[in-house]
Amino acid sequence: MYGKQCRMEGKQPKKIDLIICARTILLMDAADNRLEEAAIAVDGSVIVDIAKKDELLSRYTAPKIIDRANMLAMPGLVNTHTHAAMTCFRGIADDMELMDWLNNYIFPAEAKNVNPHLAYSGSLLACAEMIKSGTTTFCDMYIFEQETARAASEAGMRCLVGEVLFDFPSPNCKSPAEGLAYTRMLAERWRDDPLVGIIVEPHALYTCSSPVIIEAKAIADEYGLPMGVHLLENRAERGQLEEKLGKSPVTFLQEIGCLDKNLLAFHCVYLSPEEIDLFAEHGCKVSHNPASNMKLASGIAPVPDMQKAGVTVGLGTDGAASNNTLDMIREMNTAAKLHKVARLDPTLMDARTVLRMATIEGAKALGLEDVTGSLEVGKKADIILLDLDKPHLTPIYSEYSHLAYAAGGADVDTVVINGKVVMENRRLLTIDEQAAMQNVREIAAGIKKSMNL
Repeated sequence: MYGKQCRMEGKQPKKIDLIICARTILLMDAADNRLEEAAIAVDGSVIVDIAKKDELLSRYTAPKIIDRANMLAMPGLVNTHTHAAMTCFRGIADDMELMDWLNNYIFPAEAKNVNPHLAYSGSLLACAEMIKSGTTTFCDMYIFEQETARAASEAGMRCLVGEVLFDFPSPNCKSPAEGLAYTRMLAERWRDDPLVGIIVEPHALYTCSSPVIIEAKAIADEYGLPMGVHLLENRAERGQLEEKLGKSPVTFLQEIGCLDKNLLAFHCVYLSPEEIDLFAEHGCKVSHNPASNMKLASGIAPVPDMQKAGVTVGLGTDGAASNNTLDMIREMNTAAKLHKVARLDPTLMDARTVLRMATIEGAKALGLEDVTGSLEVGKKADIILLDLDKPHLTPIYSEYSHLAYAAGGADVDTVVINGKVVMENRRLLTIDEQAAMQNVREIAAGIKKSMNL
């Protein structure tokens, strides 16, 4: 039994809000416990008990019981890096190198088109896509992040959001000072929100000067927030930064006081062995984005080496303009296979490892491991149910194997976030799916016109 017994013999079952029953439950706790014919008791936003189905039903009663005899229950997936509103730019510029993609297509398209309406509408569509593929928590970096926070809050998704900080103007902030002030506003506005958290996010070392990064770190420390930054995404970036800084980029971050347990670095494709050791020594976290790195031909991050050194590595999709989906189950599949073929070692990045990267390790990367990422009594009820009664999921010898190598986002049937059912029987309950898609279609028409596409 994994929960505290909630009644003495002879007493009536305790009334709670929700009971979820499933054929199999993967807890993704420290021991990787797996239960058959079990159930989860949820009261308010919190998991209060996990036990065999018959035992739990004898202890609790609830107005809503989700009983899925052929389904797998597990923690919701954690997407450690994306740009939600960039669903509006999905497919706009494919098959090109990172800096060409950024400087000649994405930055110009954003300058002409990004506004609060696009940020909100694109983020709401992203929330719909993420919920439908099993993601319950995401970490976002973009422009007009107040709108992304608003969309996530309405959708009922857990998130960390951060306004992207540049040395140059963005559609939202005309100077670094404005960007930093906007970040402070976000920290104040969403302080203690049950779902929305804030992360301080200078874009990258090649787009932010030292004073901007130092001030961003000061704000993060003042509010007790994590700081996220794109780091060493491709080979050219490393050369440019070493020339600009006169030293290793990670050494530079160390010297200005940015290497600590609150640093989340996105990509890290070209971390050296010495830099990996520095990350491990200081408790820095990494978000691995394999599909985006493959599509932009950026390279393959040395994730097995990071993990061996003790660095916490979560999994992320990056934005829909460079992936081009937000499906974390698909991302697990990519991560598992990429490292095997890169090192000609089929034992690397086994199914259980990538599933932990997409759940509890992702939560650790965001500093949310006490809140989500595993199913344990006292944690928030972020739970997904996958339908196993499918031809491509038959037979089942290992659920871990199926999740990494056979399943897809469309196999997710039901999603609970913070104790609230946000999708059931693949029907979204907090988002008007058709309206969200239509709004982005209309935005895309304007983008096409502005870019002469």
